[in-house]
Amino acid sequence: MRLTTADDILAAQRRIEGRIVRTPLLPCPRLGEPLRLDLAVKAENLQHTGSFKVRGVFNALLARVEREGRPAGLTAFSAGNHAAAVAFAGRAFGLPTVVCMPPRAVPTKIEAVRRYGGEIVLTDDLAGTCESLAAERGYHLLHPFDDPDVIAGQATVGREILADGPPPELVLVPMGGGGLISGVAAGIRSAVPTARVVGVEPVTANAVGHALRTDGEALAVRPTSIADGLAAPFAGRHTLAHVRALAHDVVEVSEEDIRAAWWELLDATKLLVEPSAAVTLAALRAGLVDARAGTRTVLVLSGGNVSPAMLASLA
Repeated sequence: MRLTTADDILAAQRRIEGRIVRTPLLPCPRLGEPLRLDLAVKAENLQHTGSFKVRGVFNALLARVEREGRPAGLTAFSAGNHAAAVAFAGRAFGLPTVVCMPPRAVPTKIEAVRRYGGEIVLTDDLAGTCESLAAERGYHLLHPFDDPDVIAGQATVGREILADGPPPELVLVPMGGGGLISGVAAGIRSAVPTARVVGVEPVTANAVGHALRTDGEALAVRPTSIADGLAAPFAGRHTLAHVRALAHDVVEVSEEDIRAAWWELLDATKLLVEPSAAVTLAALRAGLVDARAGTRTVLVLSGGNVSPAMLASLA
């Protein structure tokens, strides 16, 4: 299967320039020093809609317009962050948007979709309902992760990391369906082949790790985690190909470790991040990733969409 190339990433950068926030790469010695790492965070929680997802959505939409013209509307399935990004893009382009979300989606993420003008269908059959709606209305289905244009859009995260600091030796990426790590790995390793890119997922929502072990099978049980943004039920063909070829490792962290790392990350960075963004720090604290002292390390903070009730639960 064809992997994302440097030309694909450059085209994505040109398409989405001016439509996204160029998020900062922030040194964080308070986190790095106890771990004996030269550590920085890529603050995608400061992105439009509060997550990296708008990068892939805008690139996929604009690439489709280039190839086929303007679609009649957009549809997508997501537990939250991708849904909000699609609704945001739909509003920006004046396109109707309908998003399929699980009935147990975080209420603040449902409200975000509505705030951006998206129609919501609550369903347990996310992909099937979304495909039916796309066929019925003639809308374009924007996949949350298993799309080469989405992956190329997410790869711009990696290229910004390279542009804003010395070449990283280790990059840790939260992982749900695998779109973000696919893009970041393509963006980083095409320029710095020696860099290690490690994906981190919850042990209770481990779609990519499970697929790697079972030759692509979806999870047999519904994934659940405090890191709800990573609870993808399956990994895609494109994302698995990228992870196999470009990721150095995939590790799984416990719910207890995610919760402990989440508070530490909030306190150390003074950034509002969701638990999904904390899985990378959890992996380092649990000793799941080997790194010699002084390793230039980047943690990708994937998003910042967290409800007041969830924040209160930390108490």
